[in-house]
Amino acid sequence: MNNTLHIIGGGMAGSEAAWQAAQQGVHVVIHEMRPKVGTFAHRTGHLAEMVCSNSFRSDDHESNAVGLLHWEMRAAGGLIMEQAAAHRLPAGGALAVDRDPFAESVTARIQAHPLISVSYEEITTLPTDGHWIIATGPLTSGALAESIRAATGAEALAFFDAIAPIVYADSVDMSVAWMQSRYDKGETVEEQTAYINCPLTRAQYEDFIDALLAAEKSEFKEGETAGYFDGCLPIEVMAERGRETLRFGPMKPVGLTNPHAPDVKAYAVVQLRRDNKLGTLFNMVGFQTKMKYGAQTDVFKRIPGLTGASFARLGGIHRNTFINSPTLLDDQMRLKSHPHIRFAGQITGVEGYVESAAMGLLAGRMAAAEIMGATLPPPPPETATGALITHITGGAEAKTFQPMNVNFGLFPPIDARGGRRGRKDRYKAYTDRAKTAFTAWLG
Repeated sequence: MNNTLHIIGGGMAGSEAAWQAAQQGVHVVIHEMRPKVGTFAHRTGHLAEMVCSNSFRSDDHESNAVGLLHWEMRAAGGLIMEQAAAHRLPAGGALAVDRDPFAESVTARIQAHPLISVSYEEITTLPTDGHWIIATGPLTSGALAESIRAATGAEALAFFDAIAPIVYADSVDMSVAWMQSRYDKGETVEEQTAYINCPLTRAQYEDFIDALLAAEKSEFKEGETAGYFDGCLPIEVMAERGRETLRFGPMKPVGLTNPHAPDVKAYAVVQLRRDNKLGTLFNMVGFQTKMKYGAQTDVFKRIPGLTGASFARLGGIHRNTFINSPTLLDDQMRLKSHPHIRFAGQITGVEGYVESAAMGLLAGRMAAAEIMGATLPPPPPETATGALITHITGGAEAKTFQPMNVNFGLFPPIDARGGRRGRKDRYKAYTDRAKTAFTAWLG
């Protein structure tokens, strides 16, 4: 017991934490409540199931903070990045994956590891001894969430996350829509034509906005407030902020040319990204929604190209929970009041699959080092991984703490001596500095 690492939750963070610790020679038990106890968003009992988008976002490790985080995780032998590469789908410059084979392969790799076992059970209270990582994600079970609140003396913060619909590709009218990645991004024809694009005229866009604003929405329960994460706003919430908001967000028409009418510039465009390897399913990019199911089909079928669309999954909204990490965690990701417990993943207040997995990677390595009688210092703040842990364990303002994606604003500024740099050169300087620092940390 004392030399075994126990991990509650088998999502991105829990799976990565288990892999990293086991690779260091530590015995690991993952405690996963699914499929015995389900959640609103999950469909299977697989580890590392993707419940919202199937994208890990930008894979550009030279000028994008997310792509840099991919690079660091690969350098650290990350399981999530390994399997993402094995099940990659065309998505322009993004890293999108075939979600079901991805989760199945992560599960198989975990189950085949000689030092990892999986126990399918719900843990309802915080453990009192041993070595533990809580990586229960944004859908932490109610009983465990209550136990966390009781132990910390603090209310868990919460926000609402929305899921985008998935469309059957053969139901899209390709005499109206066309295949193209924005600005033809990608090195192959398949990458450059990875998205389905549905164009709207100004009149069609205005009609869509009217229908969206009038549609029946899911109501919150008494006492709940809609503290949305800005990186995952429901489309109707964006539309309520201004009729043109969507046209400068997920429906922006820039970088696209309609081959059916090359001289006509679309007023707005809805993009759909491939969701499986067969290319039979596409998800509506940025179209998270809290509309009721009947309203969704009515509103989305107003989009040219989707008038006869069939949906494999409609959108939805669920309550996400995260802790006030700057107040509760030390720089080893341990609960200050119960240092035998670490937290990792989205429950710590990072946002996104990649960020969650990266915090799992770090927690797993730190826990393994502690079990073996050592202390692993956090990565330098100049790295993407280090910037994230610095933010959640003290860099953020506790009173206004909200979920955060990795971004260069979390990094220490680059020395500007020698003249002002353009954005591209500045970002390259950030990533070059980070790679050097991360490689030294790994060593």
